[in-house]
Amino acid sequence: MTFYEKEIHRIGRIVYANQPQINAIIRTRQYLDNNYESDLNLDVLANAQSISKYHLLRLFKKYYGLTPAQYVIDKRIEKAKEHLVDGMSVTETCFAVGFESLGSFSTLFKRKTGKSPYKYQKEQLSRSMQ
Repeated sequence: MTFYEKEIHRIGRIVYANQPQINAIIRTRQYLDNNYESDLNLDVLANAQSISKYHLLRLFKKYYGLTPAQYVIDKRIEKAKEHLVDGMSVTETCFAVGFESLGSFSTLFKRKTGKSPYKYQKEQLSRSMQ
């Protein structure tokens, strides 16, 4: 083996040393994408990847810039927007995307979008009529 081949292997071991962790975080995000409407908690996610929940939390935040809980809220709000545009009622949307309280859904929705779910839906529907 030449010097350059040895260096390539050495650098590869360093660069890909965290690949199992990266794969675990990718699988976690995929799980969240597919199960956003479920009651999710850090213990379930960590057990599924066989790592500490605190380590999972740190890694997820490192690679995605959000905690898993923040990621799920953003995902639920995005899906809620789709349901509202499709004509689903605010109450149905709230429970369809995994929120347990209409009040918390409305508060989070308004915080993230600047509009209440009803106002957002009304604006989107009026835009589609034009």
